[in-house]
Amino acid sequence: MENKTKIKRVRPIRWTDGCLRILDQTRLPAESVYLDLVYWSDVVEAIQALRVRGAPAIGIAGAYALALAAHDLLDLKMDEFLNQLGEIATRIIATRPTAVNLDWAVSRTLRAAHEAETPQESMGLLAAEARAIESENTVSDEKIVDHGVGLVPGGSAILTYCNTGSLATGALGTALGIIRRAWGQGKVERVVVPETRPLLQGSRLTAWELVREEIPFVVVVDGAVGYLMYQHLVTMVLVGADRIASNGDVANKIGTYPLAVLANSHNLPFYVAAPLSSVDLEAETGNDIPIEERSPEEVLSFAGQSVTPQQIGVLNPAFDITPARFISAIVTDVGVLFPPYGPKLQEAKARNA
Repeated sequence: MENKTKIKRVRPIRWTDGCLRILDQTRLPAESVYLDLVYWSDVVEAIQALRVRGAPAIGIAGAYALALAAHDLLDLKMDEFLNQLGEIATRIIATRPTAVNLDWAVSRTLRAAHEAETPQESMGLLAAEARAIESENTVSDEKIVDHGVGLVPGGSAILTYCNTGSLATGALGTALGIIRRAWGQGKVERVVVPETRPLLQGSRLTAWELVREEIPFVVVVDGAVGYLMYQHLVTMVLVGADRIASNGDVANKIGTYPLAVLANSHNLPFYVAAPLSSVDLEAETGNDIPIEERSPEEVLSFAGQSVTPQQIGVLNPAFDITPARFISAIVTDVGVLFPPYGPKLQEAKARNA
């Protein structure tokens, strides 16, 4: 039975009428600072700056951003209201192009606006749809955890990457949610947390969540993973996903691909946990997934201090593609899928459309 007394979940997103409160994740772990955002453009900035992050969480934030945008358009006639709202939706979606949840949630919320007859009525429908997406995500996380915990044997040393906990989803979490449940069932000896360069979502955010719940873990530099596997200090790898192509290729935080290759080389299971909303059937393979290129400053400096020589070239892709052949199973909110993924992902999407 799960030890409920140790769980101290955090809510990174909270909606009150006309205001979106977010936990600024760029300030963690040093301080917990909440920002009250009343303009859609401020939400866009928060998503771009990673103040709110994680594919499900930015989808929820994007949906609420569209609801906030409606406040500024109430004086327009309905046709112009919908036109401008559509333009704003496009700008929100473009903020983080790789995570398909943002596109999915904003597009779904926009469709709700078209069901109204007036801008005022539309504003209410937008907020209601965003709340529904947030509520459904909570249920989705629970189902992912329920399905995924059975993959974790006793005595596990689980390596997880980036952050896939409450900070990333606004609820229980995906991969980290499974780890949380498995720990409560006494099946986890330790969690191995690579730093996750260049922004340290592992050592800053995942470590912060694990400390709060008193789950034993160690932080390692990203380059140490192969050695730890060689020394049998890792028994399985469990990560999240920002987008899953129809063939099972997965886009996730940069550095996930080499983890999968290393796990395969050491005969370790490599699992991906993500909601069905992260599956993009229009992307036939990982080559069809857009990869976000972020600012060189994230590599050139840290905490405001330069860490490289000046005037050098930088490549800073935020994500990479893990081919389906390296993935042992994909844990979704509708069940655990095993290879071959293509027909199973298509069937799951069709059944839950």
